[in-house]
Amino acid sequence: MAALMWICHAERPLQVDELCHALAVEIGSTTLNAENIPSVGTLLGCCQGLFTVDQEASIVRLVHFTLQEYLCTHHDDLFNKAHSSIAETCLTYLNSQQVKSLSTNPSVGPQDIPFIRYSSRYWGTHAKIELSSRARSLALELFDQCDSGIPARLLLRQVWSWGPVKYDSGLLFTGLHYVSFFGISELATDLIEVKGHNINQKDCVGFTPLIWAAMYGHLDVVKLLLRREDVLPDNPDDKNRAPLSWAARNGHDEVVKLLLGQEGVGPNNSDSDGRTPLSWAAGNGHDGTVGLLLERGDVDPNKPADNSQTPLLWASRNGHEGVVKLLLARGDVDPDKPDEYDQTALSWAAENGHGGTVKLLLGQEGVSPDRPDSNGQTPLSWAARNGHEGVAKLLLERGDVDPDEPDDNNQSPLLGAAKYGHEGVVKLLLRRRDVDPNRQDKTLGRTALSWAAGNGHGGVVKLLLGREGIDSDGRDNRFGRTALSWAAGNGHAAVAKLLPADPTGKSGLPYLPSSLENCQLDYFQETIESPSTTLPEIAIEEDAVFLSLLENLGSKYPSAEDYGIRYPIKYSIWETEKNRLPYNLLQFDSSDYSSCHGTVGSSCARSISDSQSGSVYPSSLRYPYVPERR
Repeated sequence: MAALMWICHAERPLQVDELCHALAVEIGSTTLNAENIPSVGTLLGCCQGLFTVDQEASIVRLVHFTLQEYLCTHHDDLFNKAHSSIAETCLTYLNSQQVKSLSTNPSVGPQDIPFIRYSSRYWGTHAKIELSSRARSLALELFDQCDSGIPARLLLRQVWSWGPVKYDSGLLFTGLHYVSFFGISELATDLIEVKGHNINQKDCVGFTPLIWAAMYGHLDVVKLLLRREDVLPDNPDDKNRAPLSWAARNGHDEVVKLLLGQEGVGPNNSDSDGRTPLSWAAGNGHDGTVGLLLERGDVDPNKPADNSQTPLLWASRNGHEGVVKLLLARGDVDPDKPDEYDQTALSWAAENGHGGTVKLLLGQEGVSPDRPDSNGQTPLSWAARNGHEGVAKLLLERGDVDPDEPDDNNQSPLLGAAKYGHEGVVKLLLRRRDVDPNRQDKTLGRTALSWAAGNGHGGVVKLLLGREGIDSDGRDNRFGRTALSWAAGNGHAAVAKLLPADPTGKSGLPYLPSSLENCQLDYFQETIESPSTTLPEIAIEEDAVFLSLLENLGSKYPSAEDYGIRYPIKYSIWETEKNRLPYNLLQFDSSDYSSCHGTVGSSCARSISDSQSGSVYPSSLRYPYVPERR
């Protein structure tokens, strides 16, 4: 029954060795007796098939979740005072000589006392639910050594993620900090009135007991601390966040009410990031807390954080419609105020796909639906590139939104949607005749089709090829590569087959990737032997299979001139591979070749220009090379 009690009432699934150690504890004993620890076989042998060991996760669980629901919900009386018993077990474990003798700074609990992590983290959770007199006594014993002991440090390692823990600062994690974290008011009373703990002392993370209690919404402990005349209710942590800020951040309305009623509490104070209690409550979607703060005349609803983001912007960014409504109902809230990147509330809501928030904002007077940010991206640009079809539809229904507005990189909403494979948005945009499907971005000169093909988005490629006026053979400005070249070069053989071959031979065979896993050799051979394909722009790599294939094909192409290329390229291979391919398979007769422009996969993309025709023949080589002349 004890094992079932632990499995049903533990705060998280227990590891096998944790459960075995928990069952071995003799409550009140000062030492851990290793002879009491049952083996896994013994544990499973006496369970009558009710629980099992999950081998993959190494946790103990009941054979089915319905059994746990049945035992814990309908037959809680099976386990008499389960939580107080678990709390007493955890505290006995933490007070044992084995734990007290540990070094105070291990990264994890030692293997021979595996139950220490659970005990440190959850003893107080169980004690808060059901505090027995024995657990109360054991807890006070723990507090006598918790200033420098490992249980408090292991607790912080598991719950603290907001900054450094200053163990060597002389600021200790006292018993009062411990019980304020867990919210055990009875123990807090003992420590304040009997032990005389300093209620304003900061610990090793810069928190006072009041901050811990406010942060987790422990109303009884907050009340207890605020009744003291010597309490400092607005004493902030190391990042200038006061108890009110933490309570508002986590939506603890009753605690917020108490703190707002205290003299000396600043409801509009900013922390080190410039965020106020209203900013935190709005950003985390706590409607009730926002309402309480907005009722006050000394709270500025437009006060920006250090990044210039207002409470409305935070709420819109995270899609909290209730908070957005509360803020927009105020006549003094600017709905179009931008942040430091010139993104407005609408821009953030559109970027993150919050359709309801977008609707609310579009209905506000003074909101510009097509306002670009500092990178030239409009709300529609953000919605398109992130695939938020519903938001894109809302924006496209308006007459004051330009569906083809480019950003600073000349990337339009269509190009962004195609690049990331968002078919639904691409469909919406292609229905508009005022959208240019062949727009090239500024950095590489690539189109929507080029990006979609290169990233393997076959559905988008099909949609684009079906659009009248699409240039399927266009080259980018940086590498002179076609959509077909990008598709095959990135190993998207299925997409490459969707794209038409270039009858002029200027596109030729696309780049080949270095891994056979990303390419279909039959497609390679089929393309190079196609009557419509001239000597291709083959990217020769050191892969032996490709080299062997090219050698076999060499006899079919004795002269490059037979295939219409006036200045064919002679491909060179790195010294270790050059003997594997006949050097005279192809010829190089141009003195104009460029330096490395960029990389494709692991290869260096070089372009060799035909000085007369102006066409560019990219070649991809894994190593630097010098073309040889015949």
